[in-house]
Order: sequence, then structure tokens, then C-alpha cells
Amino acid sequence: MDARSIIAAVRDGQGLPEDAALWFAKGLASDTVSDAQAGAFAMAVYLKGIGAEGRVALTRAMRDSGRVLKWSLPGPVLDKHSTGGIGDSVSLLLAPALAACGAYVPMISGRGLGHTGGTLDKLESIPGYRTDPGLEGLRKVVREVGCAIVGASGDIAPADRRLYGIRDISGTVESIDLITASILSKKLAAGLEVLVLDVKAGSGAFMKTLDDARALARSLVDTANGAGCKTVALITDMSQPLGQSAGNALEVLECMETLTGSAVNEELWQVTAALGGEALALAGLAGDAAEGAGMIDEALGSGRAAETFGRMVSALGGPSDFIERYPDRLPAAAVTLAVPAARSGFVSAIDGMALGQAVVRLGGGRLVGTDRVNPAVGLSRLSRVGEELDRGEAIAFVHAANDATAKAAAAAVAAAYTIGSESPREPDLVIERVAQ
Repeated sequence: MDARSIIAAVRDGQGLPEDAALWFAKGLASDTVSDAQAGAFAMAVYLKGIGAEGRVALTRAMRDSGRVLKWSLPGPVLDKHSTGGIGDSVSLLLAPALAACGAYVPMISGRGLGHTGGTLDKLESIPGYRTDPGLEGLRKVVREVGCAIVGASGDIAPADRRLYGIRDISGTVESIDLITASILSKKLAAGLEVLVLDVKAGSGAFMKTLDDARALARSLVDTANGAGCKTVALITDMSQPLGQSAGNALEVLECMETLTGSAVNEELWQVTAALGGEALALAGLAGDAAEGAGMIDEALGSGRAAETFGRMVSALGGPSDFIERYPDRLPAAAVTLAVPAARSGFVSAIDGMALGQAVVRLGGGRLVGTDRVNPAVGLSRLSRVGEELDRGEAIAFVHAANDATAKAAAAAVAAAYTIGSESPREPDLVIERVAQ
């Protein structure tokens, strides 16, 4: 067995049997498989698919390419994962809220993929925050604080670590097979008992249509439950940014304002409570999802989630006074530019992918794997669907490193917004629930 024969079989529509998946995952983890071969494999899977059995085989193979954690804690071990979107910083609210409700959350997260932001990139805008504390560091922080949002160490699903980066730069991010295996290999290796999934649908998501989002949600739920992890998915709207900010430090700032109550973002809060309610119910910490959502509301509203977040930041190397001093601790861009509306009317549609690409081109994401992220750049005060604007009123604000990139981003943001004469129906934040 060798990489070329496995790639050729997938390319020719023959699927991915278990022994081939194990061989390829081992090759990814050991560098026996080259970057070129990994890219060819990803493209073959993207174009031909590997079917349900191949999906399970690849997920298990990548999970078992490294260590699989086991926990002995006085509460359930659970986590959440989002398939990615614009202004989606729910993880920063949900992990500490779940911990405040008695759960333990080893949240292994990723970096930006394509046009979407990455949780690790956001947290690294906090001075000193370490996203790579190692397995023993992860265990210590989860045991003492209740949650830790970190990256996958070299010991956790190393095959996915390789393939994740290859997908970002090879145009293969949207594959349901690869998304499923990538998400679940890391989550199952973290030793979870419960997983709740936020599957995005709309212009800012990888899954643009509801049918595609349903297919991904079903793939994830069936594969995870089949592997012994109780899992449910919510399909949520990404026809527009979830928060009013897009960009690493700007999204952290928005989350801190919500956690501390200084400027609550209702959309972020609502999705956080819905996901958290499902997780607490599956874990047996709440009687049902509605009761669980109420528990999340209380954790956020009382400040207990903010306190937990501050303890996590400190434990992972960030400022001990971050909750009190976050506006001073986060980096700010050199240039801020308003984006004026070209006409009066109502925001009727938003091209979320275009907004995400604008952030990437500002330096807030990666065009190639070696790009360094500028944590300060991005977009803020993004107008939402249904909002009424006067001609010349700001649609959003661009935060940039210089005037040239600010003007280019402003033009891209203006083009991403459609302004009509009639007020549209605002989309539902939570669209559907998908369970086993």
C-alpha cells in the first residue's frame, strides 16, 4: 500500500477502506505522505467523496493517529464545535458558561479556514495567551478552571493537523467528508462524553444552502454517535455575520462586552444559550434544552462566565486583569474608516463570504499557510439584515493597518451589502435541530 494507489482509488470513486485510511493517516502524522500527496488526496476526496463508511474510517484513523485522552473529573466532559462563519465567536462565551454550570470543557479549536475566522487566532490577540500548553497543561487548566480553549497539540490527531492546513490552501475546505473527519477526529481524541455542533448555513458559511447544511449535520451527528459520543447539532443562520464584528481582537472585544454586560450582543447570546442548553441536557446537567438554556443565561448574566473566562486567560498565560482591563489589553488598528451607504433603504442581503475575504485581505486571515495574522484588523459595527440606513450613514467600520488597505476593504464591504426599498424578514438564528 502506498500514497499513490490510495489517492488513485479515491480519485476513481472506489472509496476509502479502513486499512487505506489507517495507512494514509499514519503517513500524514509521520510525514511519510508529502504535502503534494496530501493535497492530491484532499482534492480527490473533495471531488469524488468517500461515502459513509469511508468517512467513519478516516475519522477513526485520524483520531487514532495520536493520543486519545481519558478523564477522571467530578462532572461531564463536553464540548461544542462550529463549522465556521463570520463574526462567530460563540466559543468564547460558551466554554466558560458551560464550565460555570458544572461541566468540564477541553475545547480543542482551530485557526481560520478560508474566509472564516479561527478561535485560536482570536484568542492569540490576547497578550501572552498560550494556545499550545501541551496535554498536561490542558489537563491542569480544565481540572482547575473548568474549561480551556486550546489548539490540538502534536499528540492529538496529528494527521488532522497536517490535513487541516493543506485544506486551507488547496481549495478543499468545503468537503463534507473532510469536514466531518477533521472535526470529529480532534473532538473524539479529546475524550468527550457529549458534543454539540453548530452547523452554519448561508452566504457566510461553507454550506451555502440549507440542504447542504442538513447533509453535513447528519454526517457529523451519525458519525459521532456511532463512535460513542452523544451528539446533537443545531443548524444556525449565517446569511449575515452573527456578531457585529469580524476580525480577531474586535471579536474578542465584542465577547468581553457581552460577558461583562457593558454592551450585550443579543444574537451571540441567543445562539450561545441554545447550544449550551442542548449540551447541558445531553450531559444530564439539565432536564431539557430549555432548562439548560436558562442555566446558560444565568451564567452569562450573573458574571460567573466572565469570571471563569478571566481565570482561563490567566491560567493560559494571559493578563490576570484581562476582564477588568480588556479594552487596554487588546491591540487596535492604526486606521479606522467608515463605509457609507450608497443609498437610503433597508439592508436586504449581505454577502458574508465577501466580508470574510475582506478581513483576510486586511491581514486578519491567511491567503497562504505562511501568512502572519494581524490581530488588530477587521470590521466592526456591521449593519444587519432589516436595518434601515440613510444615504451616507455608516454600514460598517474598517480597521486597517494603512489607508490603502482600508480603502480597498471599504469598497469590498460596500459591494457586499444590498440595500433595498422594503424591509425584509429577518432570518431565524436557529433553523433546525438534528439528532440521532
